[in-house]
Amino acid sequence: MAAVRVRQHQQHVQQPITPPSPQPTIIRRKKTNQKFEKTMLIILIGMIAVLSVLVLNKQAAIQTTGMDIQKIEAEADEIAKQNVDLTVRVSELSTYENIWKKAKELGLTQNEKNVKVVPGE
Repeated sequence: MAAVRVRQHQQHVQQPITPPSPQPTIIRRKKTNQKFEKTMLIILIGMIAVLSVLVLNKQAAIQTTGMDIQKIEAEADEIAKQNVDLTVRVSELSTYENIWKKAKELGLTQNEKNVKVVPGE
C-alpha cells in the first residue's frame, strides 16, 4: 500500500504546472491628450452647428427666391393676357368702319380729289 501512495503522489507531482495567466496591461493616457480630444470634439460640434445654420439659411433663401420667381411668372402671364386683349381691341378699332365713324365724329370729310393711290405691297 505504501507503494501505491508513492505512485499516486508521484502522479500529482508529474502533472505539468500551468504558468499563471498574465494580467492585462492597462495603458493610461496622458491628461493632455484627453484635453486635446475634448477641445477638438467641441470644435467639431461647433463647426457642425455653424454649417447646419448656414445650410438652413441657404435653403430659406432658395425658397424665397422660388416664391419670387413664381410671382414674377404669374405677373408675366397676366401681362401676356392683357397684351392679347389689347391686340384684339386694336384689331377691332382698326377696321375701316370704325376709323370712318371716328373721322365723321371729328368733322372730317372725304375729298376724293385729294386721295392718292399707293401701290399694294
